[in-house]
Formats: sequence, C-alpha cells, structure tokens
Amino acid sequence: MKNKKEKIKLTITTNNMNANKPTNTLVTTDYSFPGQTKVYHGKVRDVYSIGTDTLIMIATDRISAFDVILPKGIPYKGQVLNQIAAKFLDATADIVPNWKLAVPDPMVTVGLRCEPFKVEMVIRGYLTGSAWREYKAGARTLCGISLPDGMVENQAFPSPIITPTTKADEGHDENISREEIISQGLVSEENYKQLEEYTYALFRRGTEMAAEKGLILVDTKYEFGMKDGKIYLIDEIHTPDSSRYFYAEGYEERMEKGQEQRQLSKEFVRKWLLENGFKGQEGQSVPEMTPEYCESVSERYIELYEKITGEQFVKADISDVPKRIENNITSYLKK
Repeated sequence: MKNKKEKIKLTITTNNMNANKPTNTLVTTDYSFPGQTKVYHGKVRDVYSIGTDTLIMIATDRISAFDVILPKGIPYKGQVLNQIAAKFLDATADIVPNWKLAVPDPMVTVGLRCEPFKVEMVIRGYLTGSAWREYKAGARTLCGISLPDGMVENQAFPSPIITPTTKADEGHDENISREEIISQGLVSEENYKQLEEYTYALFRRGTEMAAEKGLILVDTKYEFGMKDGKIYLIDEIHTPDSSRYFYAEGYEERMEKGQEQRQLSKEFVRKWLLENGFKGQEGQSVPEMTPEYCESVSERYIELYEKITGEQFVKADISDVPKRIENNITSYLKK
C-alpha cells in the first residue's frame, strides 16, 4: 500500500458513458440524479452529492497504478471493491460508526456526507513498501516514531504503528507526525486520540478476520470524517486497493530464506507494467491492454474477493453496466 500519492498523470481515453452501445465495464460516469448538487471524479470512485447530507459513491472499473489511470476498464473490478468495502464496513460498525446507508447496486454505496479530516490514518503491522525503502536508506524514524535497528524487509513490528499522511487537495500526500498534525491544527488533540483508538481497533479486527482466511493484514489506511460533532469511518476499508495482504502459509519460511512474500494485492498489475517498460514516467506509454489481459486481471480481482471474504463471488449482470447503475440508483432515491 502506498502512503504517498500524486495527482492523476493520465486521463481516461475510453468514454463509455457516451457510447451508443451497451458496455460491460464502467470507465466514466456522467449521471444527473434527482437532487444532485455536485459530482467528484476520483481515480477509481466517482462521488455524487445529493442535497447536503447524502453521497452516492460509484466504484468504477477503472484501474490505476503508479498514480496513472490505465486506459481500459476491468470487468467486475468495481463490484469487487464495493462489496469488499461494504462487508468490512458492516463487520466493524460496532467499533466505529460509518458512513454507509445502503448498497443499491453491486458497484454503488450510498452514505452520509461527512466533513473529511485532512489526514489519512495509515497503519502498518510489517516493515514493507515505502516504509522499508526509507528504512533501507538509513531512516530510523517514521512519522515521528522510532524504529529499532536490525529489521529486515517484511518483518513484523513489535506492535503496529500509525504513520499518518496529509490529505492534500493538490500535489503529494506527505508523511506527517502526530505532533505536527495537532500543532498545525489539522485535527484537534481530542479528536486525534479518538482516531488513533479507532485505527488500532479496526486494524485488530481486520487482522483477526484476515487470519481466519489464512491471510496477514500487512498495512492499510482509514479515512474519517465528522458529522454533527460525531466521528465516522468513511470511504473504503480493507480492500486490495487500500490494503496489503500476505498469505500466512509460508510466511516464516520465506522470511528465513529472504524470499519475497506472496502478496494478495494489485501488485501483479504493477509488475506487468514494469515488465513492459512502464513506470508512470512522463513520455512513457501504457502497454496494450488486450481483452485477454483485462479478463485475466478481472479473474485475479475475483480471486482476491473470494480469498478475502471467504465467499463465492456472484457476478452481476454486465450487459449494460451504466444503465443498470442509473436505474438502481434512481429507484433507491425515489423511496
């Protein structure tokens, strides 16, 4: 899981909402719902505001890597992400209230509009990813937290650590310490203490649920917001786009041999891009995403769903995804 992001470098080249024929992936949206006041197009999710209190979050079939939106959609990807997030929101509602109200379509969550905190709560159980790269380069503090000498890649921390990032409107999200967050007034000390408590508790629950499926929840991020003086968990939770999982079987043996861990994430997409000479740098072209390749990525996402949830994935009707979503959301709003 990356804890530093850049704004999108590549715009989508496939506009399936304006196509004259039905499509089996949702790459762009351009809806106009009753009571709609605003729309935000993110890297993967498009969020429609209804009135002042309701959000409609559509998990599209877009896929990004190296902070670039790739030009083709992946069948069922949005459904996978939306349904994993919905499952974990329900499974953690006893820990912290969350924004979810309903799932009127497999790719859609309707929820409460909250005022987001300007930080993302990244929590790490293992030394990997960007944290390992900094550690390997000699850093022994991360977001104000002291790290012990002698650690190796993918080693478990003595206990999970919270390494928050800023939530920038423009440019990069940056690592930031607890003390800086409070001193800069990004979050009050009282609220930040509550965010920490929620983050540790959510990670414990996620770790327990992962262990039941033979997985290790390595790291993840949570986003929170405020509504009517109350803190809510918002956005997605424990999906392969926001989290990193290892397979528990073979973890210790691979550590002893210094081998890479088997990951359950979208890392395989990044590896494919790298193997084809694409690192997201200026002037580089995304390799051709053939229908066969897109189908193979779709199959991997379905595998992720079934491994993480322990449930069989039930494919939604994708004969005309944009129309199906429009009908389901409109019907929900009429209730």
